[in-house]
Amino acid sequence: MPAKSARRFGKRPRLRNVILGTISTLVVLALALGGFVAWSVFRAFPDTEGTLDVVGLEHEVTVQRDAQGIPTVTAETSHDLFFAQGLVHAQDRFWEMDFRRHMTSGRLSELFGASQLDTDKFLRTLDWHGIAEQEIEALPDRERAYYEAYADGVNAYLAEREGGALALEYTVLGLQNSDYEPAPWTPVDSAAWLKAMAWDLRTNIEDETTRALLTQRLDDDAIEDLYPEYPFDEHPVILAEDPDGSGIAEANIPEPSGNAADDQPVGQQTSAETSETAPTVEAASLLEVIAEVDALMPNVGEGVGSNSWVVSGEHTESGLPLLANDPHLGASLPSVWHQMHLRCAEVSEECPYDASGFGFSGLPGIVIGHNQDIAWGFTNLTTDVADLYVERVEGDEYWHDGEKRPVETRQETLEVAGGNDVLLDVRSTHHGPILSDLQRDFTMITINPPTDALDDAEIPPGEFELSLRWTALDVTTTAQAIFTLNRAENFGDLRQAASEFEVPGQNLVYADRQGNIGYQAPGKLPIRGAGDGFLPQPGWDSAYDWQGTIPFDQHPVSYNPDSGYIVTANNAIVTDDYEHFLSRDWDYGHRAARIVEELEAKLEAGSVTVDDMAELHMDNEFPAADALQEAYASIDVDDAEVQEAIALLADWDGQNDPDSAGAAFANVLWNHVTHAMVRTQETDIPRDDQSRYAVFFKAQLEDPESPWWGDSQEQLLTDAAVTAYEELADEQGSNSQDWNWGDLHALTLTHESFGTSGIGPIEALFNRGPYPVGGGSGVVNATGWDLDEGYATTTVPSMRMVVDVDDWDNSVWHNLTGTSGHAFHPNYTDQAQDWADGEQYPWNYSADVLEQHWEDTLVLQPTGD
Repeated sequence: MPAKSARRFGKRPRLRNVILGTISTLVVLALALGGFVAWSVFRAFPDTEGTLDVVGLEHEVTVQRDAQGIPTVTAETSHDLFFAQGLVHAQDRFWEMDFRRHMTSGRLSELFGASQLDTDKFLRTLDWHGIAEQEIEALPDRERAYYEAYADGVNAYLAEREGGALALEYTVLGLQNSDYEPAPWTPVDSAAWLKAMAWDLRTNIEDETTRALLTQRLDDDAIEDLYPEYPFDEHPVILAEDPDGSGIAEANIPEPSGNAADDQPVGQQTSAETSETAPTVEAASLLEVIAEVDALMPNVGEGVGSNSWVVSGEHTESGLPLLANDPHLGASLPSVWHQMHLRCAEVSEECPYDASGFGFSGLPGIVIGHNQDIAWGFTNLTTDVADLYVERVEGDEYWHDGEKRPVETRQETLEVAGGNDVLLDVRSTHHGPILSDLQRDFTMITINPPTDALDDAEIPPGEFELSLRWTALDVTTTAQAIFTLNRAENFGDLRQAASEFEVPGQNLVYADRQGNIGYQAPGKLPIRGAGDGFLPQPGWDSAYDWQGTIPFDQHPVSYNPDSGYIVTANNAIVTDDYEHFLSRDWDYGHRAARIVEELEAKLEAGSVTVDDMAELHMDNEFPAADALQEAYASIDVDDAEVQEAIALLADWDGQNDPDSAGAAFANVLWNHVTHAMVRTQETDIPRDDQSRYAVFFKAQLEDPESPWWGDSQEQLLTDAAVTAYEELADEQGSNSQDWNWGDLHALTLTHESFGTSGIGPIEALFNRGPYPVGGGSGVVNATGWDLDEGYATTTVPSMRMVVDVDDWDNSVWHNLTGTSGHAFHPNYTDQAQDWADGEQYPWNYSADVLEQHWEDTLVLQPTGD
């Protein structure tokens, strides 16, 4: 017995030693791995203090950063200013820049292998990079030199670092693609990003596709219900005082100062009638490929648009204007925006820049912000600048006006990391890309093309195919417009910049130090022929071709309106009295109506302040709140807990505040009600625009016998309340008082490339959150979500700013994430929580105030080596 006991206990020390040894080994390995990860993380952080010798500079440049890491670059010459901007962007965001240029040129397979081939085929056939190359070649000498200086600055940084020392992402990429080395940066890489943003703000390609498919399953009355007219009698028009867009001559608009541009007078605008790009994409459905492309950038989606408003000095405490802006884009990490101040040490004709604001890493200049004289903001114009054409194709020819034309073709070679090259054949008509090869969505359209014009037209022989006409596939002058805008001194200069800013079309709001406010619609806006672009049109009949573009001097404009304010929120710009057709796909105007309502209330009470404007950014009123409360005012449910939830709705203030139980139930209920209504048609109907569905729901509520209610309006509403309660009870508990909208609607910041890798440890390196947020789709605080995919926030106010023209240093701003693109850097997501809470930071601008807030100073020193 003792012997057995001795044997039994005699083994334990050995087993314990094995376990302890294994644990020790794992600890050592973990520490080694942790040390490697930490080393990989920190070696990528840029140097922001001291002196850096740089080949290519003409003079010494200082780069000074505040607590948020926001750089102010001060240079003696324009060349050095944009050279240094390129270097600083590379310091903060080079992986983002490199990833973007691979995306815009259809070369993601070179980074990530064959998994990206479908996306590359789609993007390569659009040929953004090729069009950008033509745009760079067409630039005036001065602006081309700026792009070249910027590229030289990026490459100066690349000369000092490589691999994982540039970014942690290259260390991770090396696990899969160890042979990859970044190529030198080029001006074309910069300009191509403007095409990506035009894609992001394209507005209605999916709408036109969806409508074309729905016409095969729904009658005209149902389509009309789903796509109601803009409610002109209820919601604002941007040019309400001048709905026909005229009155330019009477507005006393100043002439350009002469400092804005050298080459193109206001009103001159090119009009390209052909497009040389032409996609042929295999295998995936169009909407799936589009979704993949969107996932690679601050993607388009419901809620993408923006708010901006400007208030004249007659309504402010200082007597000078205030301007607010918050562009709505897809949530991304890092944020699409990079904050920066570009300062010439002495503003002069040679070096005329003192601009501060938001720009894109990879692109020189400031896109949104202010300089020493003016402030400006952008929102999406929401005009229809893309049309689908039904083509009639026979072999390698297509029909147009009774004659055959050759289908233009080219071949692309796609390089694939770890694989063989792939050849891609590309086709086009004079309209642009042939899209039918995108498989089922466009194939379904070509089986039974939904265009009224086909009923009476003589259709040529051949096969139906589909092509795309889109303004961004033309060579434009947008690449030079940013500098014209940054130099602008008055509204005439701003209009000059707007005349060059052809793609993407934007609402441009303005304020200046002389007290003027204004609005200008830039963009390359088509003049349509027989069609309006609501559905695909017959490509074989030139009557349906675009007839050119609207001359710039006929674009909507407003200068110092009598109201004393201008509001843009992707709502209708003009009424139907305007001479040219612009769109049928406006945002339906709730955000604009709410901003106007709140502004007018503040104006009636007194003067508007910076704090008032920043507070309005965070307004959470839900567009369907009143209609939902009306619908459920008389609904009684036997289940007491469900009835208690309905009572929450009745007592709710209509605000989607993050801590609101009523908002949680209202939004879940909205999801179930709209789902039940579209299911009455026994077909899949996308619920892709909650602003539009709010108008649709209100209209159907007035007709209890509407077919959208199925057998009974009351029964559908009751059933939706029950299922909404059950979903929330499962998610947040059965006590409705414990519900909250913020957790349900939380935002997870997802890294644009590795954040969806499917590998948990890698995702954990780069992703951050979730952050509980308020707001919602169609809300001023536009944290959009997808009715078909849950409640999580997907689109956001990507930044917010309020500019005080009287005192630039009294302005405020913040970004969605932070300045840095480096995971674990202090400025990676340091602004995210304040963004979620609506807390904005002082926007320091003047030299003496900036001097008080420097945290780091880096001197870039020229060297001839």
